[in-house]
Amino acid sequence: MLRAGIVVTGTEVLTGRVADANGPWLSEHLREAGIDVAHICVCGDRKDDLLAQLQFLTDQGVDLIITSGGLGPTADDMTLPTVAEFADTTLVFDAALEAAIMDRLRPMADRWENVDWEALRVGIAKQALVPARGQILDPVGTAPGAIVTAGKVVIVVLPGPPHELQRMWPAVVRAEPFRGLVGDDAVAIEQTILRLYGITEPDIAETLRLAEEALGSLAALEITTCLRRSEVEVVTRFEPSARPAWERLHEFIATRHGAALFSSDGSTVDQVVAALLRGRRLAVAESCTAGLLGARIADVPGSSAYFLGGVISYANDVKIGQLQVDPQLLATHGAVSPQVAAAMADGVLTALGADIAVSTTGVAGPGGGSPDKPVGTVCFCVKTVAGERADLRVVIPGNRNQIRERATTVALHLLRRLLQQ
Repeated sequence: MLRAGIVVTGTEVLTGRVADANGPWLSEHLREAGIDVAHICVCGDRKDDLLAQLQFLTDQGVDLIITSGGLGPTADDMTLPTVAEFADTTLVFDAALEAAIMDRLRPMADRWENVDWEALRVGIAKQALVPARGQILDPVGTAPGAIVTAGKVVIVVLPGPPHELQRMWPAVVRAEPFRGLVGDDAVAIEQTILRLYGITEPDIAETLRLAEEALGSLAALEITTCLRRSEVEVVTRFEPSARPAWERLHEFIATRHGAALFSSDGSTVDQVVAALLRGRRLAVAESCTAGLLGARIADVPGSSAYFLGGVISYANDVKIGQLQVDPQLLATHGAVSPQVAAAMADGVLTALGADIAVSTTGVAGPGGGSPDKPVGTVCFCVKTVAGERADLRVVIPGNRNQIRERATTVALHLLRRLLQQ
């Protein structure tokens, strides 16, 4: 199996000011091309560090290295000259490329105020320096990409902005160096994602141990587990010939955790709920989540077919005024209570003319907790106009942001379970 390494450059990524979107995107597209990503490295805008990463990946025996970033016009953009040095080639000036970059920039520059045209020309001239030995990838923005070889390793140099990198990728796939490496009959590495809710990582670890005892070696399957948004994900990668082994593992997990396994095809709970809501009219009433639940619902394409909207009733006055929650109910039970959650669901059903509603009310912290209602206490209610109902009161661990985010997941699963009854 071919192996690749990715080098994400940029001090802004290294220091966490910008999250890396290119590494995961490239990893997925390389998987589809039948190439296993062995390493994703991040380094700052320093020549010696980039050279060290290129050497490290070469020493690891990868067949392909992809870099992202460092192709701009400024002094700290040094990826292309560094890669050229590593590949033992020189940079040459490409006048046609310089003209093409200028043609791209001129319409934008004409709209800028106080343009320093000389500085602009110097920057463009820098971007028009390309490896003498290699293939140039036409710029999508202003930065060209390149493909060079260093010994037996193919190195693909791509821009840092994700939209430019992604639009340049088809040219990489068509390029002869890449095609020569992959071949015409490349087979994608298969990847499956099982999602479970209501169990822990130790639970699934024990299940995998028992599966190996019952089914024999799982060595042909690369299995990783992850706890994300209060759900357990089981991600399995394998070559097509190992699919029967995965199917046996899937059956074993489904038998052992049938009630918890809500997705076998990688669908998120958001997508599962979206499919279940077809033909329905949903409304939400949110207190502690303050719009996060509605945002997750609306993030799914096509949600306008079933999602009417919601009421963010953070203050008690809004619960009373907009959702018709009885003030006496608030005085007796408090805003964070199953009774108020139910009243909020009733109120938004009526206010928006929905046929199903979800409500959330809780103590997100860091203050406001009590012995009876510690920080993390959240009450939920799902109601339908037909009288179906699901209530839940839980204490969610974490900081304020984590509690609010995890509460949206709990709410979606409560909604899912009622819809699947």
